[in-house]
Amino acid sequence: MKTIPDLFLTFAKIGAFTFGGGYAMISLIDSECVEKKKWLTHDEFLDMTAIAEATPGPIAINCATYVGYKQAGIIGAVLATLGVVLPSFAIILLISMFFERFLEYEIVANAFKGIRIAVSMLIIRAGAKMLVKMYKKKEKRAENIIFSAAFFGTMLILNFLGIDFSAIYMILIAGTLGLFFFRKRRESK
Repeated sequence: MKTIPDLFLTFAKIGAFTFGGGYAMISLIDSECVEKKKWLTHDEFLDMTAIAEATPGPIAINCATYVGYKQAGIIGAVLATLGVVLPSFAIILLISMFFERFLEYEIVANAFKGIRIAVSMLIIRAGAKMLVKMYKKKEKRAENIIFSAAFFGTMLILNFLGIDFSAIYMILIAGTLGLFFFRKRRESK
């Protein structure tokens, strides 16, 4: 039962020290749950983030709930979810209660400009780590490179053209193409 308090405290730390939402938390979740605690394997982490992105709700909450459930059932899921949510909730509650014009202060506005840069780098780091782990699988390296390049190129073109394309549709398209592409490759071997 040592895991239950550890789940809450681990996700509370992640929730307290990550600005920028779920995508920025992915890097910390990977570091804590895969590398330090060994609660997930690298493959489980990649699968979990894909499922957490595709299911309703914030990605960090979905990840916390999954890890908590995997480690300690329903109680673990509840405590990990509370751990990741409570710090942000408390901070926002304090800000809204005591600082009516919080962001109008120049020092606060400047701090948040720096935080935005750090959040962007956390998101890029999480994506880069996931790509590196994916490419380490030698049996599917060519397929991973083709898919990554195709979807990265598509996202860049859509962004440059100012077309807002839902990530959900991108995931559904990738899943559908993956079903046909990998099935065809398996049948041809």
